Amino acid sequence: MPGVRKVGVEEELLLVDRETGELANAAGHVLHEHRTERRDVPPPTASSDLEGELLRHMVETHTDPAVDLGEIGVQLRWARRTAIDAADDAGLGLAAVATAPLGTTEPAVSVNPRYERIVNEFGDTGRGAGTLGMHVHVDIADDEEGVRVLDAVRPWLPVLTALSANSPYAAGRDTGYASWRQQVWTRWPTAGPAEPFGSAAEYHRVNGALIELGAALDPGMLYAEARLSATYPTVEIRVADTCTDLDDALLVVALTRAVVDTCARAGRPRHPWRTDLLRAAWWRAARYGLSGDLVHPVTARRVPAVEATQALREAVSDALAEAGDVDLVDDGLGRLASAGGGARRQRAAYERTGEIRAVVADLVTRTRESVHQ
Repeated sequence: MPGVRKVGVEEELLLVDRETGELANAAGHVLHEHRTERRDVPPPTASSDLEGELLRHMVETHTDPAVDLGEIGVQLRWARRTAIDAADDAGLGLAAVATAPLGTTEPAVSVNPRYERIVNEFGDTGRGAGTLGMHVHVDIADDEEGVRVLDAVRPWLPVLTALSANSPYAAGRDTGYASWRQQVWTRWPTAGPAEPFGSAAEYHRVNGALIELGAALDPGMLYAEARLSATYPTVEIRVADTCTDLDDALLVVALTRAVVDTCARAGRPRHPWRTDLLRAAWWRAARYGLSGDLVHPVTARRVPAVEATQALREAVSDALAEAGDVDLVDDGLGRLASAGGGARRQRAAYERTGEIRAVVADLVTRTRESVHQ
């Protein structure tokens, strides 16, 4: 596929009660008010629209596809502004975070026949699936190229999870993880690292079998960390926590595009990783983020996080240069190496106050500030 690939981004954002910091099961009200306000407005761009999700404390934003990550950054800011304004109108707060830090309020299922079917079939896996992620779509030429990417990208994805890790608190406690979202998400029967497929035909056969076996009700429930989009000619990478700071988000987007492009050019690996080793790599990424050792994406050895992230940076250097993203990535990696990622910032907020409610307040404030950067 010639030229720099377009990317598009989806972000899931958390609605919270302004006073208590608890999750707010109010997406239906927020979306109704938002759409009523826009009734006489021309059809929206992606960044001026909102969608609901499985659980009612979540709203989802989108960007239109673009080559220039500066444009993606502008769209992400506008999309967050759209969501913040809608939450404000409903008297709520909005936080860019990957799990609800407090947990006295039980999540509620959105009023939607499909969502109700999901919860009826998958029980507490569905009711407890209110994590929030950032999904990155990257252009591909066709399904065959896309499956080559899926097969080759597997060992690189845990590093992206570590870079985005932003969910240490859930249900009112420190989980001990940098990305608790990743641990919760893999409870779905179709989530987690997949075996190499080898061809588009095998990819579609396996996904059809998963639906036939009842592990998914429809293609939308094929929750693999990397998959072919059912709607767009893209590979969809679904490994990142929603980042509070948009600079962190754009770093992950840049590296995601670069690794997809690099894998598309390199073809399938001769010696693909065992899936059990990939699970171990993902566990370390979720457990420690950038604060402990990770699994090196080439040697499969345990190494300091900076060594694993540098391996990713070096592997995708040509793609970064072609896209004009070298400075963005180098600045971002340097910033995270010195200041730490989202999980560390949340824990710093807790250390200042001793209250998880203060963590939520800090997240709401920093999310609002992110649209003015």
